[in-house]
Amino acid sequence: MNKHFSRVMSAGLALAAGLLLAAPAWAAKDSITMGVVLEPPHLDPTAGAAAAIDEVVYANVFEGLTRIGRDGAVLPALAKRWEVSGDGITYSFHLHEGVSFHDGSALDAEDVVFSFRRAMAEDSANAQKALFEPIESLQAKDAKTVEITLKRPTGHFLFNLGWGDAVIVAPESAEGNKAMPIGTGPFKFERWAKGAQIDLVRNPDYWGEAVALERASFKIIPDPAAAVAALLAGDIDAFANLPAPESLAQFESDPRFTVAVGSTEGETILALNNGKAPLDDLTVRQAVCHAIDSQAVIDGAMFGYGTPIGSHFAPHHPAYVDLTGDCAHDPDKARQLLKEAGHAEGFEVTLKLPPPSYARRGGEIIAAQLAAVGIEAELIPVEWAQWLDQVFKNKDYDMTIVSHTEPMDIGIYAREDYYFDYKDPAFVAIMDKLNGASAEADRNAILAEAQKHLSKNAVNGFLFQLAKHGVWKADLEGLWENSPVQANDLTEVRWKE
Repeated sequence: MNKHFSRVMSAGLALAAGLLLAAPAWAAKDSITMGVVLEPPHLDPTAGAAAAIDEVVYANVFEGLTRIGRDGAVLPALAKRWEVSGDGITYSFHLHEGVSFHDGSALDAEDVVFSFRRAMAEDSANAQKALFEPIESLQAKDAKTVEITLKRPTGHFLFNLGWGDAVIVAPESAEGNKAMPIGTGPFKFERWAKGAQIDLVRNPDYWGEAVALERASFKIIPDPAAAVAALLAGDIDAFANLPAPESLAQFESDPRFTVAVGSTEGETILALNNGKAPLDDLTVRQAVCHAIDSQAVIDGAMFGYGTPIGSHFAPHHPAYVDLTGDCAHDPDKARQLLKEAGHAEGFEVTLKLPPPSYARRGGEIIAAQLAAVGIEAELIPVEWAQWLDQVFKNKDYDMTIVSHTEPMDIGIYAREDYYFDYKDPAFVAIMDKLNGASAEADRNAILAEAQKHLSKNAVNGFLFQLAKHGVWKADLEGLWENSPVQANDLTEVRWKE
């Protein structure tokens, strides 16, 4: 799960200057220094929901049986090939030869079995444990063959195995991966200067095609002004998700840079605590929905970059249904619904805002929109670790703003303990139908039903699909323009000759 208070420019420039002084003296054409907005809480993608984890380690340090490519396609990774039984129940994966973890231990089928059983365990810390629910059994047929039997056909099983939450880890090192990640990828973890940067180095023993970069550094720059200053100063080479969309025109006119505006899987929402009064009342949630003007949030917080959505679903997906008209901005209707719900005088809520600019900037706009219909929102800025603990883990919130960047994650609304606290057997039944469907047309029809159900029940305030604002040096190539998964895949990145 991407990802800032707008501070004065002088503070941003000071931070950028500090980063410049701290920059390692690496040969420019052998390395890349990337800016990232959020510092990950740790570096184990199988034990945390933060998208910031995958932004550093996915495809770089850790690998799964499959991987998701830049166009969203499922590609082979540690599994060189696989067979699927005619009934769609049994998958046989064949592993590459000669694969070893960064500590020198060899990868075998037992590591795959261990990784998935660990993710499925009752005490699992895997944030996407539901991905593994369809698995009935796992068996290492031999050292390089894994057989997975499902409870039922699951159309997106191969895609699900390409998530960062499904990477393969070794039993010898799994417990230490939060601080010292040991994977099979083309880069090895070198060091983490907390609050500043994370450094990776090329894995000389990588089993696959060697990467062009010798080193990669991820600098943590949460402030939009500082991010812009760091790019202009040459302190960083790239910012794949620049937190300052207002500066894109400036970079577009500068021949030193490439600007790529793409799409993401980030459904940006005003999340509501459905288990807490008065937001447990559908009529109140509908009032909130009609109080919000998503386009005003896009224009004011994102400088026009973003696509309005009416449910938790990406507009670029073929199953997308445009439901933005179901809850159009209508303050008069919002006030009438509040009156019907017994809140003619309005009520007070807390609105907890994590660091990303879409949240901090968007929160101010939404608070004003809510105030216009009588809902007084207290803005509470929180750091990412606080958000994960207070909101995501303990549901200690009324409202929050966050972008859900996991691909095809509409199924989270069927999770009884998820932080929305939305408990709806009817939606669970829709997801059960989806899990049992394999034909694309059938799945798309069920996904359309799911979108309409969430919209009808105003589960959250659905705002916009997050755009990807990429800015990097003009002689750098191979970075992703779009984000089909939450990653900064460096495997194809190189400097032009």
